[in-house]
Order: sequence, then C-alpha cells, then structure tokens
Amino acid sequence: MSWDAGAAVETIARLARDGKADVPVYAIGADRKVDTRPFDVAGSPLFVAEGIFAAEIVEECRRRGLLAGAYALRRPRGATFVRRLARDLSEQRKTPRVLIRRGITLLRAEPAVLRRQTGLGAEAARAREVLRRVSALLAGHPHAQP
Repeated sequence: MSWDAGAAVETIARLARDGKADVPVYAIGADRKVDTRPFDVAGSPLFVAEGIFAAEIVEECRRRGLLAGAYALRRPRGATFVRRLARDLSEQRKTPRVLIRRGITLLRAEPAVLRRQTGLGAEAARAREVLRRVSALLAGHPHAQP
C-alpha cells in the first residue's frame, strides 16, 4: 500500500509550521505514489487535508495540536457511487467492468468505512455541516481574510 501515515502527519506539520511542503502525487491506477509536488498554503489560516485514509491520522494530529476538526462525510451512498464511477470512468483509471464491480463493493462497504472513521476520531457530518463549521473556524481566526 502506498499510504504512509507518519509521512502524512509530518507533511501536515510542515504545512502548519512553514506554510509549504512537498506533497505526494498518487497514481490510482498504479496504486502507488509516483512523484511529489510543491504545495504552498499561501498564508491561509487553515487548510483541509482530505482522503479515505485521513481518519487514520486524526489522533496523532490532535495530539500534536494540528487539528481544528475531523469529519467523515455522510452522503447518500447512491450519489457517492455515481460520482465515483463518473470520475473513475472519465479518468480511465481501470476498465469499466472493474470500476463498476469495485464501485458496487465500495457501495456495500460504505457504512463500515464510516463506522471505522468515526471510531478513529472523525465526526460523521453532511457536507453542508462541514462547510458551516469550517466557515465558523475561519470567522473566528484572527488572521482570516474578510
């Protein structure tokens, strides 16, 4: 597996401390990291790290004081299936047959994934609620732009 939780936490720490870091570029079809690229948060008071493995590092980020919030999106499963399939087909990540079969498997597994993410410290929330909370964080930050 290409996921490296320790490297992810260190990258987040660098972004929080320095405002920039080299971040990995993944090739989904190859199932691995293929490169890195520079990333700069350009003085933003907050940044959002997201992904299927994000909940794996919630506890360590919280322990280090790097976490303002941790959320696992709760969406209608059918909508997630359609969005994922459309994205993967347009990016030609794998053959359509494999993508449909994989999508159905992920559709069935989604409730267990959400339970795991919340068990790791993420809070289940709908997208609108996450946006509302992030907006509130920005509104309360002394360096946020109006």
